Amino acid sequence: MAYTTPITTAFEMQRATIEQSQKAFEQSLEMQQTMSQAVVDSFDSQESAQRRGVELTQTMVHGYLDVIESSMPGTAGTVDEMRAAVDEQYDFLLENHAEVFETVASEYEEGIDAYDELTGDYVEALDEQVAMLTEAHEELEAQSVDVAEQWGDQLETLQDQMEDLQDQVSDVQERAAAAVDA
Repeated sequence: MAYTTPITTAFEMQRATIEQSQKAFEQSLEMQQTMSQAVVDSFDSQESAQRRGVELTQTMVHGYLDVIESSMPGTAGTVDEMRAAVDEQYDFLLENHAEVFETVASEYEEGIDAYDELTGDYVEALDEQVAMLTEAHEELEAQSVDVAEQWGDQLETLQDQMEDLQDQVSDVQERAAAAVDA
């Protein structure tokens, strides 16, 4: 059994590394999903901030038109027409702005759903492959342990035979020395 301890330990470490790598990969996919969802969640605040910026610009243009109207007598009709045209353009811009954000968010979410489905399938396939690899790895370990045990048994048998041979050589030397002394 002493011969198999390093082999068993090495195989256990290899399997632990495989399992840790698989978990790290799955965690990285989960992090990507979390980041993608954070992007989707930020669309509403981005749209709101940009909308407020557009509305602020519209208010500033109205203020400018108010200054023109108050500083130039007789321009009220023209300024009212300009104000109506500006409001019409800003209404169009804000409507398109909302549609663009809705489209972008929808497309992004569809992309995330497709990515999630694809990665789910990939992780499932990876899990199956890792399970097969682990099973094959365990079989290889069992075979390696068997070979090491057989090798150990053969080594012990060889050591026993060497000890017997050394004992026989010692006996022959002692008899030869006794025969020479007699």
